[in-house]
Formats: sequence, structure tokens, C-alpha cells
Amino acid sequence: MASFKDQDLTDAEFRECDLTRARLIGVVMQDVVIDGLVTNLVVNGVEVTSYVEAELDRRYPVRLLLRSADPADLLQAVRQLRAGWAETIERLRAMPRGSEQQRVGGEWSAVETQRHLVFVHDSWFRRCCLGSTEPFTAIGLASEFVPDQEEQGLDRAAAPSLDEVLAARDVQGAELERWLSTVTADQLSAPAPVPAGPGWPPYARGKSVLECVQVVLNEEWAHHGFCVRDLDLLGS
Repeated sequence: MASFKDQDLTDAEFRECDLTRARLIGVVMQDVVIDGLVTNLVVNGVEVTSYVEAELDRRYPVRLLLRSADPADLLQAVRQLRAGWAETIERLRAMPRGSEQQRVGGEWSAVETQRHLVFVHDSWFRRCCLGSTEPFTAIGLASEFVPDQEEQGLDRAAAPSLDEVLAARDVQGAELERWLSTVTADQLSAPAPVPAGPGWPPYARGKSVLECVQVVLNEEWAHHGFCVRDLDLLGS
């Protein structure tokens, strides 16, 4: 266990870190940003995640649909998410040329974000919900910690244009909508048909189809928020 005492961590960055059961005592925290899976967070004796979740639901009502087990709700969520992305892409096209490839604060660019969502669809929907054994779309972008990327079909040297990535995203989005328009609640509650053998994600076995498709939708929502945040910074 790491212990920091009387240390100045001003401007420190913790990326892809597990801070479970971390204790911050007598600290000064001003202008702090926390993005991630945060639960049971206690600040000065008050559990605050319930307040945060309620406020996020108020600001983004689509989150209520994301937690539903009703295929009709999930289909509506997908359509709202795609509409939100369409508005953001339109905004991006109106920005100075090259903005789509520009990173902010070390985060993925808009194109890289779209490429990551291509990968999420292939891995969590096609592989886990449909049981596909087909290679992933080559232009998809996985996080660095994902092993055996080339073996799964990813081209780590790929440098597609925004339009090339959006074309793949349109195909995937239409595929997801068609599936949600016919899938039943019983099919969603069934175990995910994850193919045997290696492949991402290895921890999907034992999850339901619903849990896997909700990963896709939550990734769509979260990364859209990150992209909008970064476009705001680029435009300021």
C-alpha cells in the first residue's frame, strides 16, 4: 500500500489507477476533477455519490433509459445517444481544420474517441451479445492495457480520417438499433454468448446480455461527455 505523508501532489494526475479504499485525511483539495467509476465516496462524513448520481440523472435523463431492462427503453436510449453524437460531429466540422485530431490534456482526440467506440461495439456487442468470432474492425482503438490487439484484428498503426471512422460507426449504430428492435427481455436476461477462447473482454463470461449491451451504451454516453468537454476547451 502506498502512503503519502506531507507531500505536495499539486497537479498530480492518476490515470487508470485503482484507488479503492483510499483514505485522504487532512488534505487540501481545490479545483479537483474526478472522472471514473466512483461509489461510496464519503466527503467530510457525508456519502456524496447518491447526490452526484441524482444530479447526473437530472442533467442527462437518458441515463435512466441506460439502466432499464426494457428493450424499448434501450432502443430509445441508442437513438438519443446517436442524435447527441450527430450534433457534436456537426459542431466539430464547424471548428478549425484539424480539431478532430487534436488532444486536450492527454485525452483522446475526437477521432480517437470515435475509434474507441468502434472497438467497444465490436468487443462488448458483437462478441459478447451476438457471439461473433469475427476479427474486430481494424481501425478500432483499444486501451493500451488490452492484450493481443493485432491477433484480434486491430491495426495499431491505423490513422483513419474522421469520415472513415464515422462510416464504420454508422454501420454499427444501425446494427445495434435493428437488434434492439427485435430482442426480447428474456433474451436480454440470458447469459451472454461469449465465444470460448481468448479475446476481449475476458471478464464478460458470466454476465448477462443486458449487462454487456449496457456497457456499450454507458461507454457511448461517457465518451460523448468527454468529447464535448474537450471541444469546449478547444473552442475557448
